[in-house]
Amino acid sequence: MKLDKIDKKLINILGKHGRIPLNQLAKEAFLSSPAVSSRMEKLEKSQVITGYQANINHQKLGFHITAFINLEMQPSLKSSFYPFIKSFKNVLECNCVTGNYSMLIKVAFPSTQELDTFIGQLQQFGHTSTQIVFSTPVEPRSIEIDEE
Repeated sequence: MKLDKIDKKLINILGKHGRIPLNQLAKEAFLSSPAVSSRMEKLEKSQVITGYQANINHQKLGFHITAFINLEMQPSLKSSFYPFIKSFKNVLECNCVTGNYSMLIKVAFPSTQELDTFIGQLQQFGHTSTQIVFSTPVEPRSIEIDEE
């Protein structure tokens, strides 16, 4: 899908403020609400916009440990690994990556003991290396695209 300047502006606004009311979005984009609604529908159908979500503070919910786990795994295990990893609510993200490890998994747990138990289960698929997050100077965000 070819994006014009207005589509890019809408994407940038929604990337920062996913819950912005339609009339406010229309005002910021200098369009009518029906025009914005039509453009959003096109962006959704073309899967440029794949969803809308709230940013949740996991620590406020008792998940004080965020970690990244690298997993070195044989490619033949992917068919059993994918259903396994999708079944854990504590897995925030799982990426197939290049380098020494094949998977990079982001998790959140209430305690290091629960993280340790999960890592023990994960090791049936291969060797792991874990980094616990101390702080996050840049929170997850949407990419901002040039509107030119």
